[in-house]
Amino acid sequence: GRPVCFTLIAAPVLPAGRIVDYQQQQHADLRDTAPPAASCAGALWGSRTSSSSSGGGGGGGDQQYQHHTQDPRWRPTLAGLLAGTGAVLAYGLHYHQAERPVTTTTTTPTTVTITTEPTGTTKPPLPVFRQEEVAKHSSLEAGVWVTYQGSVYDITEFVAMHPGGDKILLAAGGALEPFWALYAVHSQEHVLNILSEYKVGQLDPEDAKRQRAVEPSDPYSSDPERHPALHVNSQKPFNAEPPPELLGDSFITPSALFFKRNHLPVPHVDPAAYQLRVEGLPRPLSLSLQELKSRFPRHTVTATLQCAGNRRSEMNAVKQVKGLNWGIAAVSNATWSGARLRDVLLAAGCGPEAAGWARHVQFEGLDRDSTGTTYGASIPFNKALSEAGDVLLAYEMNGEALPADHGFPVRVVVPGTVGARNVKWLGKIVVSAEESVSHWQQNDYKGFSPGTDWDTVDFKSAPAIQELPVQSAITQPLDGATVRCSDGEEVTVRGYAWSGGGREVVRVDVSLDGGQTWQVARLRGSDEEEPAATPPGRAWAWKLWELQAPLPPGAQEVEIMCKAVDNSYNMQPDSVAPIWNLRGVLSNAWHRVRVKVRED
Repeated sequence: GRPVCFTLIAAPVLPAGRIVDYQQQQHADLRDTAPPAASCAGALWGSRTSSSSSGGGGGGGDQQYQHHTQDPRWRPTLAGLLAGTGAVLAYGLHYHQAERPVTTTTTTPTTVTITTEPTGTTKPPLPVFRQEEVAKHSSLEAGVWVTYQGSVYDITEFVAMHPGGDKILLAAGGALEPFWALYAVHSQEHVLNILSEYKVGQLDPEDAKRQRAVEPSDPYSSDPERHPALHVNSQKPFNAEPPPELLGDSFITPSALFFKRNHLPVPHVDPAAYQLRVEGLPRPLSLSLQELKSRFPRHTVTATLQCAGNRRSEMNAVKQVKGLNWGIAAVSNATWSGARLRDVLLAAGCGPEAAGWARHVQFEGLDRDSTGTTYGASIPFNKALSEAGDVLLAYEMNGEALPADHGFPVRVVVPGTVGARNVKWLGKIVVSAEESVSHWQQNDYKGFSPGTDWDTVDFKSAPAIQELPVQSAITQPLDGATVRCSDGEEVTVRGYAWSGGGREVVRVDVSLDGGQTWQVARLRGSDEEEPAATPPGRAWAWKLWELQAPLPPGAQEVEIMCKAVDNSYNMQPDSVAPIWNLRGVLSNAWHRVRVKVRED
């Protein structure tokens, strides 16, 4: 909430004419029509005064506007950081309300003069750009261009002037639609009208069609479109995580930003022809999607899923491991709805006698490799049958049908258990005395000693990962970022924390001085102001956390650290080296980010 003074940086240059009168923009309009999706994340105060002088021919009088911090009429709040890139851009465009110059623009450090064509002058047609050219403009240095509905926009000025520009840059050089699709702000007419003033050209029609040339024999050729903000670790199969700065924006992760972990091509399943087979019990079942929905009560669970390799990059920094180089965001939280696995097993004849021999419940997916081998995994029988285990045969995610990347039409959701056991595109369930024989159950997703290497490893000697250890990470500020603040001014640190097995995170400790002193962060376990109490042993969802505190006086660089504690008083280890393993799984050491401090 500190006043800041900023300078409008105008775009270069076309022939001179008359001046745009900014005084037609009314502060009341800004206040009354601010997009409701934008939530307050900081304040940008600005005022403007004008001075005019008469000018010659065709254009009327020149007006110059200077931005200060004194006029109380102009204190609009910058909003949207918590709502994501789409909301940041939409609200910022609304706040800026600047006429995009189509002619000469001149600037001084504190003054902007914008001129337009004389009355009656016909504007030349806008140029057509290929997507390759747009993609080159993805930074403040090269200019920030985006596309929307076949048009090209240069929003460099806007990004440079507004806090939140770091999130807007996620769309730089590409399309706005995937970002705005996450938030209901793009459909507001006034936002689109303001965006139109930044238009610099048209996108080539062929590029606008977004047709991708692929080989028909490519098994990944029909994979679904993915959100461009995702940090891609592998294209085929597709594996990606959201940017950390977006991950902590919402307690519920938007489905498009939920991390993607695929082992094989995404199968295309006809929901009308879908059949789920249940075997190994006295009454085998074959259930259609409609039967699964109609025969069994619908239950909803909010649960966090985490890849076993989350934060593997930190193990790679100690010693190279084999596996995707995940950052801190191979974890996400969603609301899942479907039939309870317990109810389906009971319908298949699972009675007390099964407890005498059944030890595992195996899952087989419909995704398969070129040899026909499908993805498979299994979980303990007791977890599957427990009423408190909350295992779902989910057909909805965040209130909608499962997206293709997340297992449409049905997946198993095993709360508190490693993501690898939450089999997608579920085709078969088998109650058995044995674990799944799948490669991913027997020869992967297991932990080993730091001294075990690929010459000595014996995968049969280690149990398959089920419940994951306590975890936390910092999502703001990012590692390597520059924090601007004065001595004594508070900074905000945010992150997530979670523990497997339904164990509830009860505390997150944060250090702003490399571990010398620690402070307790404020935890948030829901988007509701007063969330319902979590039943013991069923804390399936993460906690988001936040700390506001001053940095050490005079510090030019600091190391920020966090560590979580669950209700069994399990704590994260302090360093990576003692938990290093050749597959880079179970990486849950204290998370550390180094930031530079610049005096504001």
